[in-house]
Amino acid sequence: MADDHDNHSTGSHPIVRSDSSASTTPSDHNEPIIHQPIPTRPRLPSRKSSGPLVVPRDSSEVGPVESHFGPDDVRAMSPRRTSEDIDKLGKEAREELRRHAKALQESLIDIFNRIEAVREEHDKLDSNNKFLQKYIGDLMSTSKITASTGRAKK
Repeated sequence: MADDHDNHSTGSHPIVRSDSSASTTPSDHNEPIIHQPIPTRPRLPSRKSSGPLVVPRDSSEVGPVESHFGPDDVRAMSPRRTSEDIDKLGKEAREELRRHAKALQESLIDIFNRIEAVREEHDKLDSNNKFLQKYIGDLMSTSKITASTGRAKK
């Protein structure tokens, strides 16, 4: 039954695997049988041994390798600085820090002066507010007195 399904799905020629046990033989249908090849894994190429990884201690191959570069080679240009360069860079950095510290101090003094001005303005407004509260309170008390005396006269 499975062979009938294989015959209908692949066309007019039955495909038979060489590793399967088919129940039908070529003489049953008088049709040629197409065999699918069995895939084989390709062989790995042979590699040469890289030799032992352990080197004896007294071997000449142990240690840093000295590299010699020409004067025009980029690798020969050293990023190292002389002591004069380092001193100059240090002085420039200290001077920049001084300028930055001075700017921060001036900014801090400006902020402090602004706080003092706001505090003085606050104190002035607070005293004016207390004066107005007292004035309004006095007006209210005098208006109550005049209102109560006015009713008594009626």
